[in-house]
Amino acid sequence: MTKTKLMNTRWTWIIIAAVAVIAAWFAWQAIWGGEKAPEYQTAQVTRGDIEVSISSAGKVAPKDTVAVGAQVSGQLTELLVEAGDVVEQGQLLARIDATIAETNVEGSRAQLLELRASRKQQQASLGLARADADRAKMLFENDAIARASYEASQAEYAVAVGRLEAIDAQITRQSSSLRALQATLEFTNIYAPISGTVVSLAAVEGQTLNANQTAPTILTLADLTIMTVETDVSEADVLRVKPGQQAWFSTLGDSTRRWETSVRQILPTPEVLNDVVLYKALLDIANPDNLLKPEMTAQVFFITGSAKDAVLVPVAALQANPQRPDRSQGQGGGNRERAANSAGGGERQGRASGGLMQADASEPNAAPPQDDSRRKAFMEARNAFPNAEVATVLVMGPDGTPLPRPVLIGLKTRSQAEVLFGLEPGQTVVTGEVSIARPSAQTQQQGPRTQMGPPPGRM
Repeated sequence: MTKTKLMNTRWTWIIIAAVAVIAAWFAWQAIWGGEKAPEYQTAQVTRGDIEVSISSAGKVAPKDTVAVGAQVSGQLTELLVEAGDVVEQGQLLARIDATIAETNVEGSRAQLLELRASRKQQQASLGLARADADRAKMLFENDAIARASYEASQAEYAVAVGRLEAIDAQITRQSSSLRALQATLEFTNIYAPISGTVVSLAAVEGQTLNANQTAPTILTLADLTIMTVETDVSEADVLRVKPGQQAWFSTLGDSTRRWETSVRQILPTPEVLNDVVLYKALLDIANPDNLLKPEMTAQVFFITGSAKDAVLVPVAALQANPQRPDRSQGQGGGNRERAANSAGGGERQGRASGGLMQADASEPNAAPPQDDSRRKAFMEARNAFPNAEVATVLVMGPDGTPLPRPVLIGLKTRSQAEVLFGLEPGQTVVTGEVSIARPSAQTQQQGPRTQMGPPPGRM
């Protein structure tokens, strides 16, 4: 091999080696090089209203509904209303053929007149018997007549008194019978028992009604000015629903309107459907404009808690075990691992103290926990809200780094939570992490780095 060929071969290997070194360096940088700053999903802390409720489905029905029937048999000769008519209490609705009832009243009235005439006759006989008894007594006291005649006259007087009393009793009985027959005659006119709307007709003119066994229904009246929502509450929720509790509902026809009401009653006897125990709850609502119709479907919400003008944060921002941000590149993954272990093993302690120790340890310029005024304020808030839930959120700092912040949570729905202490409107909180930082070599040896925040859509 000549010297020229040897030099060309050597430079070729040098170039190949240099390219390989450069490629290896880029690969190392791409895989093990410095961490890429994670990108976060964030949301603003806002102020607004929050409401926690129990939902159920129900039906709208009139509070007062009356089936108007016939108390006498006969042909329905007149039906004076139609479905949808608004009637007043006492208004004439229909008439039944009154021929038989009128005949019975006339016959009973004639019998009563006959008994009254008999009473007049008996009164005259009683007067004569009284006079005979008085005269016989006077004669018997003067020994003018025998004792038998005296006693006979006294007996005739007593019999006359009894006959008059019997006729009086017959008159009383006949008067009662006449009033019953007059009532039956009056029942041939059907009057409205309540003020309301004719919601249905069950009979037509010319139809023969038989009231001997059951009262046939002619029409149905309902007071549509006050409606009742009948809704089924499961046994899991019924203990949280009380009479007088505030509630609201919307209808299928107008889901944008909110009907405010309260619970009137919870029926004690449940309904069991396929081993599911349901209790009926009743809610009354005024309906002056007649917008609510019978049998409308209603979505009912029983309010268990509400707050006006509260500080609100997305539920996705609440974190049980947030990881402390890596403040020191020189300390590497060792500090991150200790932070992760502290967050994982000290969950109970973090919830008991509100995560305040985590927030103190994550800020480099923070004062010692025992001297920090924020700790005192947090404990005072804990005493003021003993039933509040303790959680931690990640608040974006001025440099774009999320910082753990302990908060007290009050009411909470599926999407929002009320912050009683720890945040102010306008602050930015982390709700999820878009991209996860690539682990360094040192972190790779100590284990994978956990995610700063929950994935989107999870707590």
